[in-house]
Amino acid sequence: MTTDAPSVWLTTLGCAKNQVDSDKITAQLAGAGYREAAAIDQADVVMINTCAFIEAARRESIESVLDAAGRKRDDAKVVVVGCMAQRYESDLAQALPEVDDVVGLNRYGELIGRIDALAQWEPIRLASSPMDILYEVRRPAPSTPFAYVKVAEGCDKICSFCAIPQFRGKQRSRPPVNIQSEVVDLVDKGVGEIVLVAQDLASYGRDIDAPGGLVDLLRFLSDIDGLRRLRLLYLYPREISDQLIAEMADNPLVAPYFDLSLQHSSPSLLRAMKRAGSGEAHLELIARIRTAAEHAAMRSSFIVGFPGETEGDVDELVEFIESAQLDWAGFFPFSPEEGTPAADLPGRVPEGDVMERLRRLQALQDGVTAQRNSEQIGHRLEVVVDTIEDGSVVARSHREAPEIDGVILLDEGERGDWLDVEVTGAYGQELVAEVVR
Repeated sequence: MTTDAPSVWLTTLGCAKNQVDSDKITAQLAGAGYREAAAIDQADVVMINTCAFIEAARRESIESVLDAAGRKRDDAKVVVVGCMAQRYESDLAQALPEVDDVVGLNRYGELIGRIDALAQWEPIRLASSPMDILYEVRRPAPSTPFAYVKVAEGCDKICSFCAIPQFRGKQRSRPPVNIQSEVVDLVDKGVGEIVLVAQDLASYGRDIDAPGGLVDLLRFLSDIDGLRRLRLLYLYPREISDQLIAEMADNPLVAPYFDLSLQHSSPSLLRAMKRAGSGEAHLELIARIRTAAEHAAMRSSFIVGFPGETEGDVDELVEFIESAQLDWAGFFPFSPEEGTPAADLPGRVPEGDVMERLRRLQALQDGVTAQRNSEQIGHRLEVVVDTIEDGSVVARSHREAPEIDGVILLDEGERGDWLDVEVTGAYGQELVAEVVR
């Protein structure tokens, strides 16, 4: 039996929401007395927080589990958690003998006890067992001046291509006071920018009868001392009200950054995806946003190769991208997810055609992004310095979300600085700026 506190190594895959879960698991482990291992081969327990969103993510998850099993100490235990553990719990346990335990999302309340058993550790604890991880407010001190905060879990939408409701469940919104406690703790630890995330962020509060929804939450959080910026990710277009647009345009703490989950512009494909809208409706929404917030930045993502997609649909999407002039966009090949209606639709697009369409669309958007960036030359922006890389000061303004968009390179600054800068150059995805004295 181990008498010293065991150590844990945790690897995180997937999206920002998974990173939030890992932060909270880390905090709960620390609260339970566990140590953080300095390296994977020094850990008593190796954990992998997996992603199961699409096939490529599942392959990466399996490869990471096998890699971790090959690098750990012979006597160390391997625990798989996260989306893939939730979706394929029994299958993983049978298919991967290298794994000692698989703990799905809805069993995180058991996680500490199960790790205790694996590590053969019997600590004396006065604290109660861990709560539902969604409501956990403890987080380690971030190494960046930004942090993601998950305000809800799950999704009530029925998009035909998406398996998230199968393993994340129905939407569960957190009470505003619970969210506020987490944000206050992060700000006290040096975070200036909070990025609010959820599967369906704009629907926040509907399931807990919060009549003001996301708008009221933004106003509530804006009173936190020391908070410099709130950013929203993943906005379902049908849920974006005029009130939300106005709040994002007029609240000085909320970044006028609209991450629009559009997926396509073809009305027939959107209907097959079980999503409302059309290219025309999307353009009307974008026009409303730009009328309310002249300097708003916009991002979206699009599925390419959805069953039944024709060259005409792609041409329509090309016209939409040229008209929309989004600051940023990503294009992703359709992934047939087991258990979703879209997985069985006829009209599957050949892989070679999908790849060619992806290259065409991404090249077009790269040109749009370069043009949108060049229009920033001569403008003044407030930026936060995220890091120093090889002597370069790397920052972001309201236009750039962490980790997914371009960056701004400065002539000076330290991590965590908030600075006024003037843009002096644009090079594709990146801007160059000088600090204004």
